[in-house]
Amino acid sequence: MKHLIAPSLLAADFLHLQKEVEMINQSDADWLHIDVMDGVFVPNISFGFPVLQAVNTVCRKPLDVHLMIAEPQKFVRETADAGAYIMNVHYEACTHLHRTVEAIKEAGMKAAVTLNPHSPISLLEDIVQELDMVLLMSVNPGFGGQAFIEHSVTKTARLKEMILAKGLNTLIEVDGGVNLDTGKRLLDAGANVLVTGNFVFKSPAPLQTIKALKAM
Repeated sequence: MKHLIAPSLLAADFLHLQKEVEMINQSDADWLHIDVMDGVFVPNISFGFPVLQAVNTVCRKPLDVHLMIAEPQKFVRETADAGAYIMNVHYEACTHLHRTVEAIKEAGMKAAVTLNPHSPISLLEDIVQELDMVLLMSVNPGFGGQAFIEHSVTKTARLKEMILAKGLNTLIEVDGGVNLDTGKRLLDAGANVLVTGNFVFKSPAPLQTIKALKAM
């Protein structure tokens, strides 16, 4: 499978959100990644469900919705109603993760679980077979523009080994500090989906930047 590119709306120009989404529509991007932050689980606040619903009315790419929030299981229906294709919840935020994953699927979405940089992949040993995707954070969640955490490459490779050993097709997504250099190393390690924010939206030629990421 050719790798997927999911630009992160967190890095977009909020004053011209429709224009930014329409740029993504015209691009080679596969998904649009949307970070929902609550100021509790992570030290920042971003989009709410009304913004997701509005974006969904103009976005022609599947929405990859990443809930960086406490108790994400309370918002499965709202996420589905906002148009999410895939719902990402943090392992660290879910007391009953299996139940949450089941609820996501029952709501008609793909199910993904996210690990923070300090969380080992061994935590997923008994849930990975239920997942459509695992998202590895390669920066500490909450803010864009952070430096790439280097051990994310070997962590990606270890997760790929776990997935293959179990005979699964679970996708690996990586988010944080992704550019042409780090992106290539992550793909070589086994990543399937690259989330990239500032590298795309702050680029003087974002369409060409996305094309270059897709062509790696």
